[in-house]
Amino acid sequence: MSNEKSSPENQISDMSLDSEQVQLSGLLSQEKSSSGKENPMSIHELQESVDQWIKTIGVRYFSELTNTAILMEEVGELARIMARKYGDQSFKSDEQDKQLADEMADVLWVLTCLANQTGVDLTEAIRKNIEKKTKRDAERHKNNEKLH
Repeated sequence: MSNEKSSPENQISDMSLDSEQVQLSGLLSQEKSSSGKENPMSIHELQESVDQWIKTIGVRYFSELTNTAILMEEVGELARIMARKYGDQSFKSDEQDKQLADEMADVLWVLTCLANQTGVDLTEAIRKNIEKKTKRDAERHKNNEKLH
């Protein structure tokens, strides 16, 4: 992961598969465990996979400001599906094929790009966040009558 932008000499000049792209396809294809299930991807592996994809296929990261705007757009698309699937709105005829999981993945993708660009280790960040919430909310939710 790097927050430096790709220089022109690092950009892919043609669309043929090179060794980095072949290596990337190995990163993205989940290996099967002995039980036949896909092994889960860690947050670190996610950050590495997104970074490799950006460097080999995406040419370079969009600016942090652009990615922030894209994140807001993707969250809006997710909110639209949530409002229609779980809320009071109905789907328009051309929205029927929208997939909740795909929209969530789009949000996670752009958030991961921003983390990579700004040097945030999401694994460490989420560990610290869980610890903060655990200390802060240790009794709060247990004492919330609305949750019982």
